[in-house]
Amino acid sequence: MSRFEDYATRYRFIRMRREDGILEMMLHTEGGPLRWNLQAHGELEQAFLDVGRDKDNEVVILTGCGDAFSGPAVQPGGHRLSGTMTPTTWDHLYWEGKRLLHNLLDIEVPMIAAVNGPAVRHAEIPVLCDIVLASEQAAFQDSAHFNGGLVPGDGMHVVFPALLGGNRGRYFLLTAQTLSARQAQEWGLVHEVLQADELLPRAWALARQLLQQPRLVRRYTRVLLTQDLRRRMHDLLGYGLALEGLAATDRGG
Repeated sequence: MSRFEDYATRYRFIRMRREDGILEMMLHTEGGPLRWNLQAHGELEQAFLDVGRDKDNEVVILTGCGDAFSGPAVQPGGHRLSGTMTPTTWDHLYWEGKRLLHNLLDIEVPMIAAVNGPAVRHAEIPVLCDIVLASEQAAFQDSAHFNGGLVPGDGMHVVFPALLGGNRGRYFLLTAQTLSARQAQEWGLVHEVLQADELLPRAWALARQLLQQPRLVRRYTRVLLTQDLRRRMHDLLGYGLALEGLAATDRGG
């Protein structure tokens, strides 16, 4: 079991507050938008584990800071790993990458994403929440994988074909397509699009609405509604990460 007081201030890239069992996780870098890096990747893997093991968490709100949810965008070919990555160094990313999304899906309470701005790195994380809210300024893109020179094997290959449909998901990953908040809503990734100043208040209002249901109804509904994605992740995530690592360690260029 985890206790909020033991992990609430542990993380450099995640600011947490909890009120009436509603846990708000705000991703940031030094008080501004999250700039994705290996340390943030590791922190989220551990934080999702801590949150999921704390039974005093009743609903989780995941949001970002400032005018972006996660970035910066990777320029075409920006990940130049071929010839420098080894199986041993990739093994850590393989281990951590599997647990990052498994730990997220293992959180057995409803999750609400409040996407405050563009999510151009690891956009699969907010859309794995049960309710996805977005500001008018939000957008969704996988800038870091195929576009950046990596196989999209760390869950992108599971999440976006599942949520967008196979053909749209493949196109999204192969072209680094950017979906505006409105287009993401039309395609089913986002449920509500709001003005920026309405985003968090709406997330908290929905969280309090969810709290009106009995505790076990909330928890078991989350378990039930994530079961298919959990199964897909179990079957495909490790394989995708292995292929991503194989390409990253290719010394043939």
